[in-house]
Formats: sequence, C-alpha cells, structure tokens
Amino acid sequence: MSELVSGAERAAMGLKGSGFGVATPFRGQARLSRATRELAAHYLSGAVGRTMGEATFGLGPEFLAGNPSPHRQAAEAVRLIALHAPLRHFPGEKLAGAATLREATWHRIPLTEFSSISHTTLGFEKALRIGYRGIRAEIDARLARGDLEAEGRDLLEAMGICLDAAGIWHGRYVKLLEERIASAGGADRSNDMEVLAALRRVPEEPPASFREGVQALWLLWDFQRLCGNWSGIGRFDKMLGPLLRADLEAGRISLDEARELVAHFWIKGCEWITAEGRGSGDAQFYQNIVLAGVDEAGRPVANKVTDLVLDVVEELHISDFPIAVRIDSRTPSRLLNRIAAIQRLGGGIVAIYNDERIIPTLTGFGYPLAEARDFANDGCWEVIIPGKTAFGYQPFDALRLLQETLGLSVSASEGETLPPAFADFESLYADFRGRLEAVLDRLLDERFFNDQPAPLASLLVEGCIEKGRGYLAGGPKYTVCSPHAGGLPDVANSLLVIRRLVYETGEFTLPEFVAVLRANWEGQEVLRRRIGSRFDFWGNDSVEADALLRRVFDDYTGYVWRHRERHGVLRPAGISTFGREGSDYLSHRTASAAGHKAGAILSANFSPSPGTDRRGPTAVIRSHCSVDLGRLPGGTALDLKIAPDSVRGEVGLEALSGLMRSFVTLGGVFMQTDVVDTELLRRAQEHPEAYPNLSVRISGWSARFATLTREWQEMIIARTEQQGGG
Repeated sequence: MSELVSGAERAAMGLKGSGFGVATPFRGQARLSRATRELAAHYLSGAVGRTMGEATFGLGPEFLAGNPSPHRQAAEAVRLIALHAPLRHFPGEKLAGAATLREATWHRIPLTEFSSISHTTLGFEKALRIGYRGIRAEIDARLARGDLEAEGRDLLEAMGICLDAAGIWHGRYVKLLEERIASAGGADRSNDMEVLAALRRVPEEPPASFREGVQALWLLWDFQRLCGNWSGIGRFDKMLGPLLRADLEAGRISLDEARELVAHFWIKGCEWITAEGRGSGDAQFYQNIVLAGVDEAGRPVANKVTDLVLDVVEELHISDFPIAVRIDSRTPSRLLNRIAAIQRLGGGIVAIYNDERIIPTLTGFGYPLAEARDFANDGCWEVIIPGKTAFGYQPFDALRLLQETLGLSVSASEGETLPPAFADFESLYADFRGRLEAVLDRLLDERFFNDQPAPLASLLVEGCIEKGRGYLAGGPKYTVCSPHAGGLPDVANSLLVIRRLVYETGEFTLPEFVAVLRANWEGQEVLRRRIGSRFDFWGNDSVEADALLRRVFDDYTGYVWRHRERHGVLRPAGISTFGREGSDYLSHRTASAAGHKAGAILSANFSPSPGTDRRGPTAVIRSHCSVDLGRLPGGTALDLKIAPDSVRGEVGLEALSGLMRSFVTLGGVFMQTDVVDTELLRRAQEHPEAYPNLSVRISGWSARFATLTREWQEMIIARTEQQGGG
C-alpha cells in the first residue's frame, strides 16, 4: 500500500504521521493497520477524486430515434454506465466498487439532462434483507397482475433494466478480481481472494456474513451514487450489527478484522474528494449515517458496529459520512463519553438526535409507532422514514417578511416605502403574521410531483413498485415537502427592540427608527452598541425574549400544522438556514433592529445570532427548548461552537456529556457541536496548506475548511465560541 502515497504527497497535503492534517489528532494507540491508514491518507489527499473523468460514451442516436420515454432514457443511461464506467480497485482495498464518473457529482443522471435524487435515504435495509433477487421478484409479480397502465408498465420495465445493469456492474468487478487473482501473488492476491469471496453472492442475494453485508451495502449505495443519486446511508449499525454478532459468536471474524472493513467503507466514501474549493465545501453529498436509537419494537440498537464506527472516525477523522447518534435518557454514559471524546477532536462529525422528542413528534404527526422508531434522515438532518419517503423542503427567510412590514428593502425593484402607521405593537405584529401566513399558503400549495424519471432510486423506495409510479410522481409511501423557516431568532430579537424603543419607552417613533435602519445605523453607533449590550436577546434564557420567539414560533408552526397535508403531500414544519444566513439571505437583508448592519451574518438554523448569546451553552439550550419543538416534524438544529480549552480532561468530557443530557431532558431535537478555536480557523484561512483535513460543521454536513469559499469560512468563524462548562 505504501506505493499509493508518496512522502512528497503526504507532506504537501499535511497528512503524514498520525495527524491526518487536523488540529487535534487522535492520540490513542492506533487500532487500524498501517496499510489502511495510508489508504485513508491517499483518499483524503484528493488524489483519488481527481482521477474522476467525464463519460466518453452516451445514449446513441439509434436509441434516441425511437423516441424512448424518460423512464427508458434514464434506464438506458444506467445500463451504459454499468457497462462502460471505469473500474477502480486499489491493491489492498477490502471492498469492491467505485463511483468514477465526474457527472455523478453534478446532481444529475450521467449521459442525460435529468436531475438525480438527493435529500433521502433509500431502502437499503430491505434490499439487504431480500437482495436484488427479491426486488426483481416483486417487479415480476406486479407486472404479472396485468392491471397497470402503460406508464406504470414502462416504469417497472425500466426498473428491471436498472436491476440488470447493477448485475452487469457487479459482474465486471468479479471479473476484474478474478483476473488479478490469476496473475498476482502474495498479500495482494490473498486480499483479492477475500474480497471476491464476499462479492460473489451479494447484493443479488441477501448477505450471510458481516463481510458480505458491508460489501453488499457498499455496492447498493455506490451504484446509486455512480448513477448520480446522492442517498443517505441510514442506520448502519442496525443493518449490519446482527451479521457481526453472528460472525463473532461463530468465530468467523475478529473485531480487528471487522474494524478494518468498516474503515474501508469510510475511506472509500471519500472517493469524490478533490481537495479543491467547492462553495459550501467538498463533502456536501448528503451521505449521513445514523447510529444507535431503538428498533421498531423499541429495543436498543447500539452494538459492536456502533463502537467500530466511532473507532474509525476517532482515528481517521473522516468527515465525509456525517454521523448522527440517536440518544435518550437511558443512553449509557459510556456511549455519551465516546461521542464527547470524538467531538473534542473537532470537525463536528458526530451530532445527536433526541429519540424522546422525535418519536412522539412523528407519531403525533400521524406515522405508525414502528416507523417512527425507525426514523433516519434525508442525508442531511431533516427527519424522515427511510426507504419509504420522497422528501423535499421549501426554505424561506422570515426576517425578510418583517423587513417588508417595516417598509425596508435592498432591492431597487421593490422600492422603499414608509412603514404603515401602526398604532401599537399588536398592529405591527398582525401585519407580520399576515405576511407569514401568505407565504406559507403559497408554499403549502406548491406541487411536489414532476415528470423527472428516477427508475433506479425507485427500486429502493416502498410503494413505487406497487403503485407503478416513480419516486417523484407519488410512488413512495410518503411524499413530504417541508416548509423551513429561517431567521426566526432574528425576527424575535428585532421585535423585542421595536416593542421597547418604539411602543414602550417612546424613544423613537416607528418612522424614525426605520430611518435609522434604512441608513444602516450611520451616525447611530452609540445606539447600536447600547442595543447590543443592554438587551437580553434570545439564547440567554431570557423570559421576555423566549416568550416573544415562542409567539412567532407558535404562529408559524400552528398554521403549518393546520394544513399538514395538501395535494396528497405531507407538509411538516421545520426551521433551518443550512448556511443561507451567510450566503443567499445576505443579498436581501437590511440592517436589523437588533443592532446588526446590513450584510451581517445572523442566526443559523434555530440557534442564536452570533455574539448575542452571552450566558453559556446551557442558557442557549434552555432558550432553544423553550418552545414546543414537538410542533416541528420537519426537524430543526441547534448549532454549538465550543472552545477547545474549555473541554479538556475528564471534566471537559463530562461537560460535553452533560450538555447532551440537558438537551435530551429539555426536549431538543438535533444538536451539532463543533469544538474549534476561532484563532485556529483564522490561521487555517490564511494558510490552508497547513490544515488540509481540518473539518468544521456547516449544517447537516461537515466539510474541510480549506475547501469552503471565503464567505462560508466567515460564517463559521462568526459563530459564538462558548465555554463548554457554562
């Protein structure tokens, strides 16, 4: 394996030794082999990702001359990809299969102009249970019933072509390994024989061992990826834990061998890294993994595979599979401490879900209990039922609506208007609420369905075969389109200031105060600083601020709840920004009443605005949980940035674990914690070559800081750095 990574390459990329280019590397004894660590360095350097090429083949004119349906075009593209996409398998790799086409990273089906599928987790658990053979039998049985319309038959036949294509791709890797085994010797030959033995039956047949299970899951996921679909993985330990337990009991595998297999899954998941800038980072391919929690019967899931995943992430610091661990009040301290220990290394790779909040929220929304217990995410952090859901979300900026109420605008086409003469605060608030409801009514009325073909993804989503309808055409058991509000903390903070300065103290009339905002606080720096220092804004466990945000929250979630299904689509409310607070929203945001100038980076997701949370992380959690988060079936996230010096040693470990327990007790949904030093980020900004693998949490994903654009880096740097014990 050493020939894969030259000393010069590792030195250039800052990946030599045990540090993997991070600020706080794992200092424990290495659990993984040297060869596996070198393979990780090779992938993390971007050398593998830079070998991706564009397809040199395409849909032929003879095929297109027959005017094939969109389903057939997509299926033919999948077939050609399976036949002709370059193969890649490095010596020593323990899993076969690679997504080698650059077009797949463009969120489209290669060889076509069709968009591909993301923001979902496909039904890998069922596919492991019945294999491709079982899925093929379901298609054949449905076609044999003879009651499908022409489009339904066309879709199912296209799905059959996709299944055949998966078999072709699989067969090419079998042949590649057979040829290498015939000509190779020594350790490489022995490894290839092990890989081939695990590869032969799966995923056509259900896996019978842990080796087969890991290989099958990789092929199921990576073939989707090769063809442009970006799916989450889902509940990795739930799917593979029973196979490992059986193998360990039978003596067929050791924990060290199993850990190496998991490590290779993680390493190969970095195959699209190029170490080049990519806007919001180089790892935003929606490939989240969910660990622990409970199964459909309510039994705890955490097992040996859970531990192995955390071992691998701790040692290799690979952020390309963001991990969300499902916890509750019964979660053992041992698991919480493992999570905390990895969080202390930085990167924000491991986040948490609160089962005790999410499961009742989902059943209250109407999901059966067994399905609610099996929740995962859409590859980011929005909660869905995996393998049964087509998901989309509709982001909007609530702060912009308040700007409109005040007659503020940064758009010349919108023009500036004087604010209406609101006689009292209630009149002003009623105008804002009316604008909010008007936007929601428009969003809730939007149709989710479209005619984009998705036969490959539809194979792994319950409902599509039975209905004869595709992923985007109402085929899945659940079609979900979730309104997601951004800027709610900023709305509440602004209303707090306006109510006090205009309607309570009378220091300003509303037109006078709006004029201050329109001038971007010019000449009013003393006032701006006074507002920033004397107001207890949301995030400080302030009764007044929390109550005002609760009012905005209740109006938003209450309206969506009353209209939670429309046009056959579920409409669960969510709160998020997903980085828009530092990008998309900046272009239309004016100065805010809470003392921020135009262009300031404000609240992320459902977290305090940077610099406004002054009383520590516990106060932030209390404010975050002061609303009824059970009204958010679409989910939300609390972002915490913790100073590394504040969580050192055993006391620091307990502080992070305590924050997680408080989050569960107070009723939070999802919390992502990044332990990172602001000064370190500034150094990494100026000297990216010294920190190539320094990862930071963005929103539902982590990314290497060096691959973020300057505006995204500034957004991360701006977050308040909390002390872990506060």
